[in-house]
Amino acid sequence: MTNFQIGLHMNDILYLGYNVLLTLLLAIFKDPVAIIFIQALTAGLSVILVYKIARMLFNRRTAIVASLFYSYSWNITKWSTYILSDSFFISLLLLCVYFLLMSLESKKRIYTILFVLTSLYMMVFRPTGVVSLAFIMIYFLFRIDKQVLLDLAKKYRLVIGAVVGAAVAVLIYMIVGDKLNPLIESLQYNAKLVLYNIYAHGWIYDKESTHDYTFKPDYTINIFGSLILSFLINNWDHVLILYGRRAIAFLGWWVWETDLSTFRGITRFFWYVLPTVLFLTGTIASIVNGLFRKASIVWLVALAVYGFCILIFIDGVYRYKAPALPFLAIAAAYGVDTIIHGAKTIINNYAGKLLWAKKKY
Repeated sequence: MTNFQIGLHMNDILYLGYNVLLTLLLAIFKDPVAIIFIQALTAGLSVILVYKIARMLFNRRTAIVASLFYSYSWNITKWSTYILSDSFFISLLLLCVYFLLMSLESKKRIYTILFVLTSLYMMVFRPTGVVSLAFIMIYFLFRIDKQVLLDLAKKYRLVIGAVVGAAVAVLIYMIVGDKLNPLIESLQYNAKLVLYNIYAHGWIYDKESTHDYTFKPDYTINIFGSLILSFLINNWDHVLILYGRRAIAFLGWWVWETDLSTFRGITRFFWYVLPTVLFLTGTIASIVNGLFRKASIVWLVALAVYGFCILIFIDGVYRYKAPALPFLAIAAAYGVDTIIHGAKTIINNYAGKLLWAKKKY
């Protein structure tokens, strides 16, 4: 609190929401232990949001299973205790999705306003918020009536034009006046750190591992004078292989440590692969049952986190994966619901045949 200030460095802008929230909490409660309690309580209450989102998109049974999956996830318990930015961001993300769904389903203006406010706050809470919001807006465009959107644009065209014009004017002023230099320089510096320290070494995670992809990088800067574009284009084949390994690694460390030569290794493999099977089952079932379009927000948010981890890196303890967990839980829960429904159908049909056979006898 004594050194709080808002600058134009990347961490000041992209973590503005988190920095302000933490400062306010410290100012109000003084004791950091109280803040830890608040973040744990907030994470606990997020189970309700998981239930409500799953209930709106699927059904009650899916909602119950999803909330159980989420509440008993060790990753969520761990990061709700240790990392405040992760805990509050997951809650904020769930709240944003909930307000969007309520806005679309109930047509009440209050939910639209709350969705806009949470969206704006999420953009400056942490970098993942920008990526997540971009995918959420894709869902919004899927669900919104295009004619309604056009009518709103016509009705508020002067307000929208004024806001856009003011934003452009401010942006031009800041660029011409070199006000954005600290932000641009910090973004370039951090991008260089990721490319030269993570990409160039072929690291899958934020630290060296035995599963990394080793290659000799080309550091030539010959594409529009851009360090980032030059590195990615000149090393595109190696970068794609690195992305492929990260795509597999996103599932968890177990993909590298599978031992199918022992009974314990086989049982551990089935235990770890079960969530993936349930997730795929839920995905296929939602497509077959015609629910995928309505419920695609679940997969879009998970895809946003997935893409972020592949492009940047996967931290060794899978903390960056945490925002996707509630949505992975919902999809997996629908997989469970599908299996239960299928089993009940088979049992009822089989029982019906047995009863019919007995009657005939």
